[in-house]
Amino acid sequence: MIILKETILSQNFKFIPRIYEADTLVLKNETTGEEVTYMISPITDRYYLEVDLVLDLKQDVFYQMTVKNGSDVVYKDKVFCTNQIIEDFSVNKDVYKGYQTSNDYITYE
Repeated sequence: MIILKETILSQNFKFIPRIYEADTLVLKNETTGEEVTYMISPITDRYYLEVDLVLDLKQDVFYQMTVKNGSDVVYKDKVFCTNQIIEDFSVNKDVYKGYQTSNDYITYE
């Protein structure tokens, strides 16, 4: 899974494709089903294709990403958009609520 941010700035990400040529990237919003197609010119970096692109993403939404070369599918993955710091990303951030107990142990004789 690729984790990206909701921003108006260009974002950079890498992936290992089936072949090292690609010209389009399709993002499908899993909530609404809306698809957006971007024209790309990725850079080859050893075993990776590197894309630098401005994406229109919404926070806390999953997307299906398909990278194509013409009509051939080169790569498929999921994208999750979050504004959390990527290095500290956690799906459970601000969700878990702990409860304190006295841990009293009652025995009957």
